[in-house]
Amino acid sequence: QVQLVESGGGLVQPGGSLRLSCAASGSMFSIYDLGWYRQAPGKQRELVAAISSGGSTNYAGSVRGRFTISRDNAKNTVLLQMNSLKPEDTAVYYCNAHRGILNSWGQGTQVTVSS
Repeated sequence: QVQLVESGGGLVQPGGSLRLSCAASGSMFSIYDLGWYRQAPGKQRELVAAISSGGSTNYAGSVRGRFTISRDNAKNTVLLQMNSLKPEDTAVYYCNAHRGILNSWGQGTQVTVSS
């Protein structure tokens, strides 16, 4: 099972950009399906973007066209490039890796979009 550590969060103005990174330790990273989730205060955790072990991607409607998920299996990392950020993107962002019964979460990184 992999262990995940997110980084790259912070405070950004509306319209700005951030890139989140998730570093994984452990073996066989390439077989995992990966995702970025977020949870805003008082709301349920929701899927933002996902990338399969084969490289297929999927996005929530609210971020499609603004966010891009990618993975580098050689570096055991998954990235989330976030552009044209909006105040409603403010949340704690979590990295997830899953494969069958294996399911790992990172500790989360705060993203705040505010002027």
